[in-house]
Amino acid sequence: MSDASRLRSTIFVGGLENSVNEKLLADAFLPFGEIVDVTIPKPELPSSTDQHRGFGYVEFEVAGDAKEAIDNMHQSEFFGRIIKVAAAKPQKDSNEGLGSKTAIWETEGWIAKHAVSEEDRQAALSTVNVKTPVEDPMRGLEEPDVAGPRPE
Repeated sequence: MSDASRLRSTIFVGGLENSVNEKLLADAFLPFGEIVDVTIPKPELPSSTDQHRGFGYVEFEVAGDAKEAIDNMHQSEFFGRIIKVAAAKPQKDSNEGLGSKTAIWETEGWIAKHAVSEEDRQAALSTVNVKTPVEDPMRGLEEPDVAGPRPE
């Protein structure tokens, strides 16, 4: 199965109660079609007391079964909680988006989009180096040394 068809046949299930495990999740979605895999990610912190992170993924054999499960199970109650069921999105690369360990200006796409040619850089520098005389805003204030209105 290709990655694209595998993604179309995988659903995201959010809002899971802590006591829900992979078997219970598989049993809940079994009426909609043959299930290939069920995954419930564990917490990233080893000190966490939670069984899982509150969401999971169910992969069906056929993409139509996944669509059917989304249509029937979204906003339904499961173990006392309202669950969100939607099509799974592709996992982001660790080098993109928020939480990336690479500065945006170090990525290839940003450099290609915002790169400045050397001649443009020189033209910009030449306009900056041209000095225009700036009038002194304090000019003409040397004489009055007394505060208040001028005597007539």
